[in-house]
Amino acid sequence: MLGEYRITGSGAAEIAASIERGVGEGALPPGRALPPLRALAEQLGVNPNTVAAAYRTLRERGVIETAGRRGTRVRAKPATTARDLIRVEVPDGVRNLSDGNPDPALLPQLTDVIAAAAAQGDRDPVLYGSDPVAAELAAPARAGLDADGVPDGPLAVTSGALDAIERVLAAHLRPGDAVAVEDPGWGSLLDLVPALGLRTVPVGVDDEGPLPDDVRRALAGGARALVVTARAQNPTGAAVSAGRARALRSVLAGHPGTLLIEDDHGHHIVDLPPHPLAGATPSWAFVRSAAKAYGPDLRLAVLTGDPVTLDRVRGRQRLGPGWVPLLLQRAVGRLWAGSAVDPDAVAAAYGRRREALIGALARRGIAAHGRSGLNVWVPVPDETGAVARLLHAGWAVAPGARFRSHAPQGIRVTVSTLTADETEPVASAIASALEPPDGAVRTYV
Repeated sequence: MLGEYRITGSGAAEIAASIERGVGEGALPPGRALPPLRALAEQLGVNPNTVAAAYRTLRERGVIETAGRRGTRVRAKPATTARDLIRVEVPDGVRNLSDGNPDPALLPQLTDVIAAAAAQGDRDPVLYGSDPVAAELAAPARAGLDADGVPDGPLAVTSGALDAIERVLAAHLRPGDAVAVEDPGWGSLLDLVPALGLRTVPVGVDDEGPLPDDVRRALAGGARALVVTARAQNPTGAAVSAGRARALRSVLAGHPGTLLIEDDHGHHIVDLPPHPLAGATPSWAFVRSAAKAYGPDLRLAVLTGDPVTLDRVRGRQRLGPGWVPLLLQRAVGRLWAGSAVDPDAVAAAYGRRREALIGALARRGIAAHGRSGLNVWVPVPDETGAVARLLHAGWAVAPGARFRSHAPQGIRVTVSTLTADETEPVASAIASALEPPDGAVRTYV
């Protein structure tokens, strides 16, 4: 049943660690059946309750699942095996359009703002008991949220958007609860949900955001939370439109117990305004992060929401990291309040690159999506083959498997550094990679 891998351990924690190690190393691949409780207990010489406790721990961590008569198996996409491992190794000489990074040329220089924040810290050192949210960040953050129609609420600062989403989910949900997530969607979120012991319920996405009928079905089916990307959705570039926001609010009105989380990582890189759903349910959170506009090393996000949610998040923070360094908060506050970068110019630059590639693909009969953000999503019939053929042609793109669970196949092309001279060649390469065999007809859209 387990091949050559031998599960070891005499306690629940040791047995769970042994199985998790096997999954992480690939010795227990996705879908592999695990021994029944009593069989493994007899093999290890322990009480069946000990094995039951180990299996329960692994289910809560999103590593295994129990599927009735099929028994206990390694999950199809175990949390132990992160989607980041589904990547293309980019050899020398291949143009990398797979990484999802912003264009370094469009990032602001940080020397002055970091130095100014450090100088302020020298004059007024941060000590235990200081306010965990820097006033220099809170003021421009609140002003921006107000301008975008996000309801007033308390603020917290987290170490990026994923940290914020994890804390909000943990503040409200328990292992086994279901979370409605976009499909295709952010790979890290699709990893996070099962890692918390929660279940993902996929929701389809078009250029205007999550599909209302899919959201309605997910919530009617018992999903307790919904995570929505406001704009620059990864990987499709979707942005919630005003009409879609109204439709989603109508759905949420019928499910007031839903925990609503919105991710606005596209702030200052997108030329479309957000249409927030915040406040559509009593329990809500809106996350605005800085990494895409100012660089991944500024892993900082501002979180607002209803008072109960924010109180739980901040209380748990106090027992962990305490606060995000005020040095970084003050630096980001200066960036948001100042003129170190022109957000309109940055958004326009990314927009030109997306539209150029989408247009070049359209001229070759290939439909693609990229309403906002850094990426273009191209539906394909065979993403593994397309990625391999493009790599052979000198272009590295990301396989759609990193971003989807039940959605049709696709590839993600990061256009953040794509030059005008490269647009036609990469479009031609994609067209060649998707060319059907002689006499066949393209059936994807």
